[in-house]
This record gives sequence, structure tokens and C-alpha cells, in this order.
Amino acid sequence: MVQTGVPFGEILAVRNWLAIEAPIRRPPLEHPRRPITGFACTRSEISGQRLWRLFAERFGHADEFFASHIVMNYCPLAFLESTGRNRTPDKLAPAERNGLIAACDRHLKRVVAILEPEWVVGIGDFATRRAVQALPDGMVKIGRILHPSPASPSANRGWAGAAIRQLQALKVWD
Repeated sequence: MVQTGVPFGEILAVRNWLAIEAPIRRPPLEHPRRPITGFACTRSEISGQRLWRLFAERFGHADEFFASHIVMNYCPLAFLESTGRNRTPDKLAPAERNGLIAACDRHLKRVVAILEPEWVVGIGDFATRRAVQALPDGMVKIGRILHPSPASPSANRGWAGAAIRQLQALKVWD
């Protein structure tokens, strides 16, 4: 996402399947170990490869997917440690996290109020917990699928099949 602005922004998926390519401006301050190179980025994002490949295989064309789905980040910000390693919002110190979580919860609630989806499906435990806590009972059905991160041993053993089974069990997909 940092390189393209697209959640789970694997460059090839964003360029080839989503058909998005645009100039990406560099921020005034960037981490020296994680420079913003936009679509020239050569790093691969395994989570994005897995996620977008599943949708491409199931729906064929991006417009078919987006006719009934949306992918958004609960928190569209990146936090980097001094080493350049990503730090997720749930790993931030409470003083850093509390205001951020409140703003992200408000944003999620507003998006759901505007789009009026039947489902919000959290990708991983953190996103699911935030949806459950942020959204009032009855506003929307909430489900969860396994996060496609290679850091998850379960995701490394057939993530796509597991995600399909989870979406079918929820009756999001038939």
C-alpha cells in the first residue's frame, strides 16, 4: 500500500489486474530503508499476491469483483521501526495507538454508513476485532478470514482455499 496507495498493493496485481498505474510522489520525509519508488518498486508483497490472485481467479476481471466488493484498509497509514520493519497499529504503544484507533473507528463507521454493505469481512484478527468494536450491533454482519501474510503459518498452507471456505461458511460466497 505504501508504494501504490492500494491496500495489499502488490505492484503486478495493481498494474495488471486492477489496471492502475499512476505517478507516485515521494513524501517529504521517508524512511531511508523504505524509499517510496511507486510502481518502480521491485519488492514483492506476498499478502497482496495471495489476496488479489484469489479475487482474479474467482472473478476474472476487476470490474466484476468491485461490482459487489471493496477492499479498504482499517488504518491506511504505515508505521516503520528504525530497522524499516513494519509496525502494525496493534503493536503501537497505547499513547500512540488510542487516538489513531478512535479516528480509524470513526472512518470505518462512516464508510459503512455510506456504502451500506451487507458484510464487513475482516482480513485477520486485528481488522475483525476493530470492526466488531467500532460498528454498532445490527449495523452490518461481520465476518473474518485468515490474513494472507507469510508470517502466518496457517496462511502458508493453502491460504486461498482457507479463505474461500471461510467466505462460504459465512455465506458471503456460494
